Amino acid sequence: MKTPSRIEPLVADGLVDTVMRQLMSGKEAMVYVVQCGDAVRCAKVYKEANKRGFHKAADYTEGRKVKNSRQARAMAKGSRYGRQEQEAAWQHAEVDALRLLAAAGVRVPTPYDFHEGVLLMELVTDGDGEPAPRLNDVVLSEAEALRFHADLVRQVVRMLCAGIVHGDLSEYNVLIDRDGPVIIDLPQAIDAAANNNARAMLERDVDNLAAYFGQFAPELCDTEYGKEIWSLYESGKLQPESALTGVFRTEEGRADVDEVMQIIEAARKEEAARQAVRAALADA
Repeated sequence: MKTPSRIEPLVADGLVDTVMRQLMSGKEAMVYVVQCGDAVRCAKVYKEANKRGFHKAADYTEGRKVKNSRQARAMAKGSRYGRQEQEAAWQHAEVDALRLLAAAGVRVPTPYDFHEGVLLMELVTDGDGEPAPRLNDVVLSEAEALRFHADLVRQVVRMLCAGIVHGDLSEYNVLIDRDGPVIIDLPQAIDAAANNNARAMLERDVDNLAAYFGQFAPELCDTEYGKEIWSLYESGKLQPESALTGVFRTEEGRADVDEVMQIIEAARKEEAARQAVRAALADA
């Protein structure tokens, strides 16, 4: 096929030999299968911000580090330079996340190069060497659903231990290769410690998994792994191999009745004193 204009610089630099075919078109990028020497890889071409279907980007970029104060000011002002820098930061976030997560033992595609808005990375394949299907395109048995769900919950835990929340995890952002689930699409990945939306997004990611796999294994619909995982993380107890139950109970402290009565009595006396002052002023 004809080489897309965005991939031409990679061809000119010898990073890509030929573009074999388009693999998919998503809300944030176009993905192509490419030949790189003896290897077949994929090239993810990010769409421009005004053509991207991903909304509420500000919820995801909160807390992300920037290169310097000049870049931060420009991004805050929304200048042309600031928008360019913001777009570059959005794209680089996936590269950085992939590298960090791969080092943490999370199953993600291996990134090879990032050049002028194009991410060159591993082509995840199935047992026949063909591009691996998305999770939503695979028919599962109950046993497979339980196994894949447990695998992905463990991946979520490892991600969080590495300080990252996917933020958009669902059956559409998971591939199934010969060894099981592989997590993809991470430009919106957030810093768990710096983003105030981290807890809600982590719980949503895990709830999405339970809802999807619950179609094949209904008992998963009643689990609360997201709340359990975040509770362990918040208390500093979460480890990559932490034992999980899927059960979460909010700890409700017992009320100190004496303390409550003292507060009520103090408020009553304070109000009585105010009333006495008003009465005195009225009689003066």
